Amino acid sequence: MATPQDSTLLQDLPCLEVQDSFFSKLNESNKKKWRTYLIEDLDTECTPNELIPQWSPGPKRQRTISKGKENDNNHFVISKRSRKRKESLSGISWDHLPDELILKILFFLPLQDLLKTSVVCRRWHRLAFDESLWQSVDLVGVTKMAPALQQVLKAGVRRLRCPHSFIDNLHFMGMCTLPMTEMDLSGSIISTQTLEGIIRHCNLLECLSLEGLQLSDDIISGLSRNPLLRQLNLSGCFNFSAEPLAHMLQTCARLEQLNISWCDFTNNHVKSVVNHINSTVTHLNLSGYRDGLTLDDVKVLVTRCPNIQALDLSDSTQLMSDCFLVLCELKQLLHLSLSRCYHIHIAALTNLRKTFPTLHYLDVFGLVNDSHLTSLRKESPGICINSLPFSAIARPTPANIVDIFGSHSMWNRKVRLRIRL
Repeated sequence: MATPQDSTLLQDLPCLEVQDSFFSKLNESNKKKWRTYLIEDLDTECTPNELIPQWSPGPKRQRTISKGKENDNNHFVISKRSRKRKESLSGISWDHLPDELILKILFFLPLQDLLKTSVVCRRWHRLAFDESLWQSVDLVGVTKMAPALQQVLKAGVRRLRCPHSFIDNLHFMGMCTLPMTEMDLSGSIISTQTLEGIIRHCNLLECLSLEGLQLSDDIISGLSRNPLLRQLNLSGCFNFSAEPLAHMLQTCARLEQLNISWCDFTNNHVKSVVNHINSTVTHLNLSGYRDGLTLDDVKVLVTRCPNIQALDLSDSTQLMSDCFLVLCELKQLLHLSLSRCYHIHIAALTNLRKTFPTLHYLDVFGLVNDSHLTSLRKESPGICINSLPFSAIARPTPANIVDIFGSHSMWNRKVRLRIRL
């Protein structure tokens, strides 16, 4: 047990003086550690109470320097600021904005920025893929097309522009009916199986372009399940038979524009079109069938579709000048194309205004040379001759028409969500 004499000796120990000089060279944090260590040792040796204050840290002094507006003219006070007060000082939090307002903000983002916002948090992921933002999508420029198209289809896209793209296999397991109304896959590289899967899940299509694609009887039959179809572009398509084509034309009772030019057709295909086309069609492109289209076919066509306004029968070498006697029965005809119908004599092109009083455009490329073209234009005032080299019938982005929305449009309507290159 320690005695007062022992306490005095402890106080005068030279080792403590060394420790004290050593403390002066340490920083504040090391001093605290040493003090704690020595206090513990002193306690174990029953150090008298008068030595404890010597090694104990002094009381904290309040800072009198004011910082910030809330401490002006006051002593500094440490306090925990409430969360509500922090948010009120920093502005409105995104967490407090309603979904409707955030959707309105996301509406103005391009496609790549919208995808970036989807990884912020779970709420933003849900809002970024809200179907209201994916009404119309242009995927031109997307590198990994298959996963992008898969996600877009799941998002409930209604208007899809994806021409001249490479589309790998898609998975349709568990996919419901697609709300697609307009779709452009012109010139894309896509397997028949994948295209069948897309068409199989569509029954609300109104405008469709599959130009240049390999089709199948199942795809044509799938189009029959779209009774609202108004514009259909199958130009240059192949590998489907005449029977499902005839059934599709009969079923689509609202079809207004049909481009079925330059397909891999036999005479049976041509007759299926002529004999089963609906009377609602006002724009028809049936060009490119050389020996397959005859005058008798034209007679049936005029009888079935008396309201045709635009008709393209170019490259039909079986037609001759007597076809004008049949075509003049079309009282609403505005645009007639007979380019490269080489058996039509140039003399039959005179007095066109009398033969076709409503005609505005006439395309006869390959029939009239430049010297005769000038005189023909003088003889036919009010008719634009050879001014439209490419057909615009049922095409989503016609080359002849200058669109106010640029190249990012389909059927005269802007596609909102697209990649900005």
